Amino acid sequence: ENRPIPEPGPNEVLLRMHSVGICGSDVHYWQHGRIGDFVVKDPMVLGHEASGTIVKAGSGVTHLKPGDRVAIEPGVPREMDEFCKSGRYNLSPTIFFCATPPDDGNLCRYYKHSASYCYKLPDNVTFEEGALIEPLSVGIHACKRAGVTLGSKVFVSGSGPIGLVNVLVAKMMGAAAVVITDLSASRLQKAKEVGADFTIQVKNETPQEVASKVESLLGCMPDITVECTGVQACIQAGIYATRSGGTLVLVGLGPEMVTVPIVNAAVREVDIRGIFRYCNTWPVAIALLASKRINVKPLVTHRFPLEKALEAFETTKRGEGVKVMLKCDPTDHNP
Repeated sequence: ENRPIPEPGPNEVLLRMHSVGICGSDVHYWQHGRIGDFVVKDPMVLGHEASGTIVKAGSGVTHLKPGDRVAIEPGVPREMDEFCKSGRYNLSPTIFFCATPPDDGNLCRYYKHSASYCYKLPDNVTFEEGALIEPLSVGIHACKRAGVTLGSKVFVSGSGPIGLVNVLVAKMMGAAAVVITDLSASRLQKAKEVGADFTIQVKNETPQEVASKVESLLGCMPDITVECTGVQACIQAGIYATRSGGTLVLVGLGPEMVTVPIVNAAVREVDIRGIFRYCNTWPVAIALLASKRINVKPLVTHRFPLEKALEAFETTKRGEGVKVMLKCDPTDHNP
């Protein structure tokens, strides 16, 4: 609250923040102080799913002006390295990323960011939708890496926000059938709402039993599995479920070491792919939202003003609803 308002550099913009979604990673840093090798050593501002209004543009910024409503891509490369040159800037080892130690996020009233990674929102796309482009981007990147296409049969493991955006994107990209699993009946109901064809509420089944349920519902083994939990048993189920010659994409992050039936995958030529965040997805997502081809609005189940951020984080930690959204600007009544 008492932080000074930052001054944007020549290629930066200063934003008055509007909507910021809470991500599982934000909660994890808050509770555990680290995710893998990323350790919180000093106080850090959270938040990386965000939109706002430009209040000041640096002298070198030509494509944006004060008053523009924008969505913020939180990952900004610091140098033009080999990964940036090849269009895979998300893999750049020196990338700045909001709310990944030691980089501050944007859950605040005013925030400055690289202008090249702020994207103007069309009038028919709300601030809230703009903030949801970040999780939506994970789905776009994962489904692209998976090769989802016309007629694909897809198995999505985990029905949290990231599982749900993968359902949305897979259907958009032409998947003929999507089956999704979760422990929670309410989350599976939400998955049905956003377009899942089949749901499986997992109780005590073995990974092989889950795989066989997936196959029986789809009428065949899926070409593609998108694993969004990071849980060992779910990764195992993903390998068993995926058809020979198919692709398993690992989106969820769990323990560093997991035991998986790797020989089963190897001898059936199941390709296992990782994803790290996303790249080149904001223009795609904005086009999908503006054309109303994708509807992310049902994902937001809770809204809190910035003053009640702690309550919002507690709500997310308890796993209530799907996406919790914080409103940073109490005076702004824009969409």
